[in-house]
Amino acid sequence: MPKVMHISEAASLALHSMALLASKPETIFSVRGIASALHVSEAHLSKVLQRLARVGLVRSSRGPKGGFALGKKGDEITLLEVYEAIDGPLTSNRCLFETPICSGAQCIFGDLLLTTNNRYRAYLEGMKLSELTDVYGQEDVDA
Repeated sequence: MPKVMHISEAASLALHSMALLASKPETIFSVRGIASALHVSEAHLSKVLQRLARVGLVRSSRGPKGGFALGKKGDEITLLEVYEAIDGPLTSNRCLFETPICSGAQCIFGDLLLTTNNRYRAYLEGMKLSELTDVYGQEDVDA
């Protein structure tokens, strides 16, 4: 059975990395610096950042002073864009089962699942990275 609200580890890494990049939008962050700040694997983070770069959410530069920065302004990027870049389209589920076993009208959860999923989507869609710039303090991260 799927969870009511599922965020993969990769999507969580993407969301947190993007919030970190938004905290200093003019800075180029190394994978090592981001991984250290988030306490995550550099290898896994690198793969996530490469996926974000492919869709233009981050830009990358190579070399000793290379790294990653936001690909667009923080007020142009929603959390939904970041989520969907990693986990694909977010769908609203009415049922906990892959194949629904009831008509929905008589669900033991009523409209709770659909309402929760719709609120989750609305939150991700309405939240811009620019609104999260204070999640990571300036002292939390080294580029």
